[in-house]
Amino acid sequence: MKTRRRDFLAALLGSAALPTLNPLSRAETVAEPLPPAALASDPRRPQYHFLPAANWMNDPNGPIYWNGNYHMFYQYNPDGAYWGNMHWGHAVSPDMVHWRHLPIAFAPTPGGPDANGCFTGTAVVQDGRVTVLYTGVQATSLDQATIKDAVPPLRETQCLAVSGDPMLETWRKAPAPVIAAPPPQLQVNGFRDPSPWRQGEWWYLVTASGRANEGGAVLLYRSKDLRHWEYMHVFACRDRSGAAAFDSFDPWEVWECPEFFALGEWRVLIFSAAGKTWWQSGKLDEETMTFHPEQAGILDYGSFYAAKTQLDKEGNRVVWGWIAETRPLAEYKAAGWAGLMSLPRILTVAGDGRLRFRVAAVVHQLRTREQNLEGSSEEDQIRRQVEAIRVPGCSGEILCAARRGSEPFELVLRGAETDRSPWLTITYDPLHPAQAAVDARPIPLELGENENLEIHLYADGSVMELFLNGQAAFVKRFYYEGGHAQDLRLNWVGSTASMAGLSVWEMTPISPNKLTS
Repeated sequence: MKTRRRDFLAALLGSAALPTLNPLSRAETVAEPLPPAALASDPRRPQYHFLPAANWMNDPNGPIYWNGNYHMFYQYNPDGAYWGNMHWGHAVSPDMVHWRHLPIAFAPTPGGPDANGCFTGTAVVQDGRVTVLYTGVQATSLDQATIKDAVPPLRETQCLAVSGDPMLETWRKAPAPVIAAPPPQLQVNGFRDPSPWRQGEWWYLVTASGRANEGGAVLLYRSKDLRHWEYMHVFACRDRSGAAAFDSFDPWEVWECPEFFALGEWRVLIFSAAGKTWWQSGKLDEETMTFHPEQAGILDYGSFYAAKTQLDKEGNRVVWGWIAETRPLAEYKAAGWAGLMSLPRILTVAGDGRLRFRVAAVVHQLRTREQNLEGSSEEDQIRRQVEAIRVPGCSGEILCAARRGSEPFELVLRGAETDRSPWLTITYDPLHPAQAAVDARPIPLELGENENLEIHLYADGSVMELFLNGQAAFVKRFYYEGGHAQDLRLNWVGSTASMAGLSVWEMTPISPNKLTS
């Protein structure tokens, strides 16, 4: 998969190129909206993940806990279930689980620096008000463009907006960009996704970029007031031999949606490239503001991109990600909705600096009927118990602990119709003790000698979020045919003596009509 933003989205859209960003073309591209009843009756639509009532969504933007509420902004197309005409959608929640839609927060300003789209950004608090730094895009000449393959070419600038509204429904945009261009000495592949943080008397900010013929990079700025920014240096970049190495080299990549934050004694950088969100942990030299990564990894091996973090009301670092569609454009455009937000994940760091993650415990308030294995030593009886378990409407949570011994085993998840292919398969083979395989793809794990394999999975309509021992995550999209919701069932392949425990919960929908109202 190409790693430039437009190529990544084009691949998701099933097209060689993205739609034109020229607002004059909107009349030709606005889709006829589906009635709410049709959206709500879609069996593939998630019931406890957040998504807008209709249309396209992608990146989480500026999530923040403010004035007793969690606010989620996100990339949103009000014209239909396809990428284009980027606005900032807005929703509010008391708990990061139950959401209420609010009016659109940001729309492109005709003639302004965001005339062709309000792209991704970050929210911070300054002087008792919420301030957002975001990327505005505007049509320009090719020599001034930072996205040269757009139609028309686009200039990306970093913009600012402020709200003193308790519910963050009204905003005042700065009339001009606060960072009008990338550093003149750099030939960049892109320039977007600002993410500021406060450190001492300074605000620092990282932006997504890439250096032509050198690969992805993150640029560092500083400011005293969030409005006047000084470029410092390249903060992080591709290192083909060290902690920043990953995948094949792409000279035109952009390290998108970067964020830099402290976790305990470690500093963590996350960014998205090559269709995945990556992390690095290490130490920061605060005198030179130089980051020295020591560990690195992938935040999620599946359909999870453009991760964004916030602090919850207890001070935990929470990460959100965009869960993209993997079906063809024609299918999700016809469905009237595309994309959803991941469940909130709590980030921690182990003593060796490696990242750990788990779904926030507040999600467990949605658990209802629980199914467990009854005690038995009979192989056939345990297998029958497993195969009798059903998750109605594929809306549930599964927690399975498995003993790692000398025999391989496999947990298979599929629909209630027995002739259908599996939706997800998790395999352990003692010949490869430092990994598990998800749909035959190996995922590395570092497990203690007697440590069980913990499989924790959240299934919801057409998405599964899988976690293995808090070390690895994998988001899977699956789509079945038909106009009714299928139940989820389980199969265990291998000796049931390997099963140390199994609990399955049904989950309560977060709204009465699937429209997250």
